[in-house]
Amino acid sequence: MEEKQVEEAGGEEVAWSRETLPKVLKIVSTRLPQRDLISLLLVSPWLNATLISYPSLWLLLELREMNNAGNRLVDALSLARYQHVKQINLEFSQDIEDKYLELVKSKCHDSLQNLEVLNLNGCQKISDKGIEAITSSCPNMKEFSIYWNVRATDIGITHLVKNCKHVVDLNLSGCKNLSDKSLQLVAENYPELQLLNLTRCVKLTDSGLQQILHGCPCLHSLNLYALSSFTDEAYKKISLLSHLQFLDLCGAQNLSDEGVSCIARCKSLLSLNLTWCVRVTDLGVIAIAQGCTSLEFLSLFGIVGVTDKCLEPLSLTCSNTLTTLDVNGCIGIKKRSRDELLQMFPKLRITLRNCIDSQSTDMRGWNRGRVSADFRYFMQLDYTLIFAES
Repeated sequence: MEEKQVEEAGGEEVAWSRETLPKVLKIVSTRLPQRDLISLLLVSPWLNATLISYPSLWLLLELREMNNAGNRLVDALSLARYQHVKQINLEFSQDIEDKYLELVKSKCHDSLQNLEVLNLNGCQKISDKGIEAITSSCPNMKEFSIYWNVRATDIGITHLVKNCKHVVDLNLSGCKNLSDKSLQLVAENYPELQLLNLTRCVKLTDSGLQQILHGCPCLHSLNLYALSSFTDEAYKKISLLSHLQFLDLCGAQNLSDEGVSCIARCKSLLSLNLTWCVRVTDLGVIAIAQGCTSLEFLSLFGIVGVTDKCLEPLSLTCSNTLTTLDVNGCIGIKKRSRDELLQMFPKLRITLRNCIDSQSTDMRGWNRGRVSADFRYFMQLDYTLIFAES
C-alpha cells in the first residue's frame, strides 16, 4: 500500500513538472521584466529550455539605460531567441554608436526583418550614418523615435523614408538640425502617419509644417511644443486634420484667435495645449468650446488675455467631457469654490493650486504640482483642474 502511494505521489509530481508547471511559468513569465527573465535562464537547463520555447517572451529587446549597450545589442541579436524581435528599446542607453548599428546590419540583418518599434531616444552618438545602417535592416518598422539627437540631419531622414515605408509614429523631438526638407520627405512618403512629434525642431518654418498638414491627413497626434517660428498662416491649415485628437502648441507666440478658430474645426480634438499662447483671448477659447465639444484636456496656462467670459461657453459644451482645465496664470479668471467648479465641470477630478476660495475648503493633502502637457502622460495620472490665483 505504501509503495503504491509513493508511486502515485511520484506520478503526480512528474505530471506537475511536465504539464502544470510549464503552464504556470508561461503565465508568470509574461509579467516579468526582461532582466528577470534573463536571470531565470541561468537557474537550470530545464528552465532555460522552457523559457526559450516561448517565442512571445522574446519579441522585445529591452536595453534601456544599460551600459555597454552596443555590444549587448549585437550579442543579443545573434541569439536564436531574438530572431523575430519586434521591439528594441535603447532609450538613454550608454555606448550606442554608429559602429554598433553597422555591426547589426552586417551580422544580424535577418533578425530585424520583423522589427516594428525602434526607440533611440537620447542616443546622442548616433548620426545619419547609424540611421542608414539600422533602418536598412528594418523594412517593416512602424514606430521610430530619435528624441534629443542633434547629429541627425535631413540626410538621416532621407535614409529613413527610403528604407522604412510603413512608419505611422515618428518622434523627432529635439532634433535641432532637421529642416523643412525633412518634413517634405515625411509628407511625401508617410501619408498614413498618425503620430508626429516635432518639439524643439527649431529650424522648421511655415513651409515645412504646411507640407505635413497637406501630406499627412491621418494624423491624430501632433506635438509642436516650443516652436515659436510658425505663424497663423500655418496654424490655420491644422484644420485640414479631421482625425486630430491631440495637439500641443505650447509656446506658439504667433498664434492668434483667428488661428485658434480654424483649429476649432478639428471636431475630434480631445487634448489641446495652449500654454503660453499669449495672443489668444476669450474669442479663441470660445471658438474651441463651440467646435471641440469632445475636449477632455485644455491648458490655457499663462494666457493673461482670457477671462471668466470663456468659462461659461466651455461649461455649456464641454462639461460632460472636460476632465482637465489648467488656467494657472490666467489673472482674468477669478477664484471659485470647489462646489462652484463642480457645478460648471462635473467631470473634473480636482487637484487645485492657489485656485479656490481658501475659506471654502481644506487644501491640506492635495497635490499642488503642475503636470506635463503631453496628453499621453496625462493618461497615466488622475485628471486635474488647476486654477491660478487671481
